[in-house]
Amino acid sequence: MPTEPTEPTGPATRPADSTAPAAPARTARTARTARPNPAAQSAQMPDRPAAGSPDGQPSGIPAEIPDGLRQLVAAMPYAERLGLTLEEASADRVRGTLDWAEDLCTLGGVLHGGVLMSLADTVGAVCAYLNLPAGASTATVESKSNLFRAVRSGTVRATAGPLHVGRSLIVVQTSLEDDRGRAVAHTVQTQTVQIPTAQARTVPASGPAR
Repeated sequence: MPTEPTEPTGPATRPADSTAPAAPARTARTARTARPNPAAQSAQMPDRPAAGSPDGQPSGIPAEIPDGLRQLVAAMPYAERLGLTLEEASADRVRGTLDWAEDLCTLGGVLHGGVLMSLADTVGAVCAYLNLPAGASTATVESKSNLFRAVRSGTVRATAGPLHVGRSLIVVQTSLEDDRGRAVAHTVQTQTVQIPTAQARTVPASGPAR
């Protein structure tokens, strides 16, 4: 016994209806402009050099210019409140330190794990910032930390370097050590590359030059 045919479902398979009125023609979509962010404008990082230099010298702020390093920390009030100090900052390597303090500890006089992760995240974010194309900004979207050793005194030293510098993402790894050079923690974080809409059209597909 023949069965009654069923009508296909879904817009991709539905046959055209010759009696239906034609859909109005689409108008060209106007380009969206980025809205200014007052909070971001009030916390601008200091001007930095281009990601590379013609003479092949390392980019970033060299350690012999302490005012530039202090400006980087001052642009991040949380890092400044923790007492973080930058010793070196370039696109290839960023080094910072944080002294043990009682008010940064958890039980037993141990430096809080969140403080260690904050140190790593901040130093890593500066490294990502120095790898950005001019005019772009960045934010942490993922961070993974391994904590190896408790810190009960002295100074923690952080060293960050890029694992990947791409068009939309920058991945940075940061190692933390104590005064005796022993591994304290290791962090890998991913940072977005946020380029203003008008400027994004001029960035090559291969990403920002390093």
